[in-house]
Amino acid sequence: LEVMEENHATVDGVTRPLPNPFVVIATENPLGSSGTQMLPESQLDRFMICMHIGYPDMKYELEIVKGKITTDPLDLVEPVMNGAELLRLQDEIHKIYIHDAVYQYIGKLVNATRTHALGISPRGTIALARMVQALAYLRGRNYVLPVDIEDVFIDVEAHRIQLNGKARVNRVTAEQVLKDILEGTTKPSVVKK
Repeated sequence: LEVMEENHATVDGVTRPLPNPFVVIATENPLGSSGTQMLPESQLDRFMICMHIGYPDMKYELEIVKGKITTDPLDLVEPVMNGAELLRLQDEIHKIYIHDAVYQYIGKLVNATRTHALGISPRGTIALARMVQALAYLRGRNYVLPVDIEDVFIDVEAHRIQLNGKARVNRVTAEQVLKDILEGTTKPSVVKK
């Protein structure tokens, strides 16, 4: 299966159009799981964000188990919006203003990843800009602040970089590299006029 940004999927050489909107949500099995194959960098790069959820605490895990025993929680899921509403929301988010100084900040962060590893691609830069627009929107603003970038940078970019040999030998993680880059990059001062 190959899903392209061009809104179509190719399976066994047959191309089919995808509905609009189309969203892919995936989970990753732990390394070493039977049959698990790592995705190549080009495919990982197509996922906008990668979050590590971890395990629930025991109390919540038991609530999950009890709920799963008596009913299927998926039967209780109800839509909160339709496709047209999602597209309208995406259009509003794309109008969120990003100041040139904030674009420069994004550029400096991304460029810094390229000295530590196989760095972030232009697709990753676009994903970061779109994600910070969405975060600003959720925070009730029509403009992006540097703090928006800091709050999503690691989740948007950690799965996109491949560390160099020195970093791997020293057991440095992608998350640590990105955290160090955030700490070492001067934030712009953006003042609303």
